[in-house]
Amino acid sequence: MPNQDYFDLKKWFEETADERCEEMGAFFDRRIEGYEDHMSAWQEHYRRVAELIPGSTRSILDLGCGTGLELDRIFERLPDVRVTAIDLSETMTAELKKKHGGKNLEIILDDYFLHDLGENRFDVAVSVESLHHFTAEKKIGLFNNICNALKPGGIYIECDYIASCPEIEELAFSECRRRRERDMIPDGEYIHFDTPLTLEHELEAMLKGGFERAEMIENINGTPIIIAKKKGSAA
Repeated sequence: MPNQDYFDLKKWFEETADERCEEMGAFFDRRIEGYEDHMSAWQEHYRRVAELIPGSTRSILDLGCGTGLELDRIFERLPDVRVTAIDLSETMTAELKKKHGGKNLEIILDDYFLHDLGENRFDVAVSVESLHHFTAEKKIGLFNNICNALKPGGIYIECDYIASCPEIEELAFSECRRRRERDMIPDGEYIHFDTPLTLEHELEAMLKGGFERAEMIENINGTPIIIAKKKGSAA
């Protein structure tokens, strides 16, 4: 049954019905100046993600790194860890380089759905507030790539908001389709429009992507932190 969040979202879609779609990379490039202030409300989430990374971790894959707000916390805790960070936005990754260019950090300007993540390379992968724009089918493919890129026994930590009921998931995807069709957005072009999955569907996509198990570790103000584990024993 729809909850209050559903009716609030429905109202907001009605109020913004005529807004044009924005391409994903351009959306973030245009908002670089106020981005970190805007994301300051997530400081507790960044802190917890960093705390959940095992102290023995030597290599991390960061998907959708942005300006590196999660890496600020990670490097505080693990200053010598090797990080490969991927993002679509040139201005965001340039800011990340300014902040952490002296670290053991490889920055890749690319689409993480298309980039070759390799096999058995990383102890840990993380994604914070980056994956709530995509379908379950698209995520399954990405989760499979992440799982393959992890070493046996490696973990993937995801912190992202979810649809609090199935009706919100359905409403968001329906409105996204409507706007894409109206603005004649080609298939495969990313737009900045939130289409979160329910927790059940997010976990299901991880398991279909090849992880041995996936579970919510905690929920901070309605946003879950999920850990998915690759089969095998860490070295």
